[in-house]
Amino acid sequence: MVSKIEALNKAHVAISITPLKGSKPIVSYRADKYMTPASNTKLLTFLASIESFDSLPALYFHDKDSITHFKSTGYPLLLHPFYPDEELYSFLKGKNYLVYHKPKSNLKPQGPGWSWDDYSYYFASEISPFPIYGNVLQAIGYSNDPSFSPSGLETHSTSDSSAVNLKRAKFENSFYFNPRKWNLKDTLYQPFITSDDLFIRLLRDDLNLPVSLSSQSKRTEWELLYTRQEEKLYKALLQDSDNGIAESLLVMISQKRFEQMNIEKTIDTLKLQWSNWLPDPLEWVDGSGVSRYNMITPRTLVAVLKKIHGKVGFQNIKNYFPSGFIKGTRSGTIKKYDLKNVYAKTGTLRHNHNLSGYLVSSEENIYVFSVMVNHHTSSKSEVRDAIRQLLYKFQKRLK
Repeated sequence: MVSKIEALNKAHVAISITPLKGSKPIVSYRADKYMTPASNTKLLTFLASIESFDSLPALYFHDKDSITHFKSTGYPLLLHPFYPDEELYSFLKGKNYLVYHKPKSNLKPQGPGWSWDDYSYYFASEISPFPIYGNVLQAIGYSNDPSFSPSGLETHSTSDSSAVNLKRAKFENSFYFNPRKWNLKDTLYQPFITSDDLFIRLLRDDLNLPVSLSSQSKRTEWELLYTRQEEKLYKALLQDSDNGIAESLLVMISQKRFEQMNIEKTIDTLKLQWSNWLPDPLEWVDGSGVSRYNMITPRTLVAVLKKIHGKVGFQNIKNYFPSGFIKGTRSGTIKKYDLKNVYAKTGTLRHNHNLSGYLVSSEENIYVFSVMVNHHTSSKSEVRDAIRQLLYKFQKRLK
């Protein structure tokens, strides 16, 4: 079947489809081959999160003598441009004086194997102990008069005709916008370089409150603030495929398990913890799948998806997982290969496109699948349609 689809010619293809309640695959095509998963890596992050937390903590805090001491859990939604946590913001806004305690951290701004020239794209925003504004500058506005959030970063207009509409200097937080390239009502995003000092300054400016950095080394008895934003975070992870959210979830897991922020240690621990049920060892280095160092087999992703179902159930899967990809994108496939009752996560890097999730048959039986296409030379839309065609044919045969 694979060899008959033109878009998959010369690509590396691997497939696994297994009944949810069975162990024997009904389709196994190179299912033991290691593939580049891209954002299918987020399925590992999701499983790790739901195993680690019943509810995600937003903040450590301790009130003493009208001063609120606080520390990061790794939670990423403070003043986030897409997913703001109003309850967390209101909690901090209602205080008199804030003191920030740095967590123990060995975080690096970018993950292993991330491309060095992606620093100016939202999808590669920096990893930090306490993200604020999603660690990005948001530029909104008309023509040559955009507004910026946060407002405390250095922005300049440039008359250089070769400059793009918005660009950050590579090694500093200086942003340049080109009025000649600015489209009406543009909203653009550029990651900024993170630091503890910048975090404190931005928070102080927004809250209009005194915020200082603690030099205290003695142990503090912390309380945890919960704001119940799990659904928002998990939809951001799985439906929007937000890389910053993915990395922050691994940071949160690390902070809970080890009282330090160490993604490498967290992944190594999870790999060991899961080794008794994984079909194949994981080559896993980040939470988002931006790195090309990640490698996973389709049958391993199927095993991960079964664990996810066992933890959250199918109703939550239908709520969290994307389903809008099911219609064809080209005129020849729009009606012929439309799918129903498929809930799955895509994973895309240049020349790689994957889809892994759950498929419901006409008799209401649930199947778990992973279709991975690596090193293709066809367009992404052609490969997406090819995967849809495969799934459609499989679904028609399933009971």
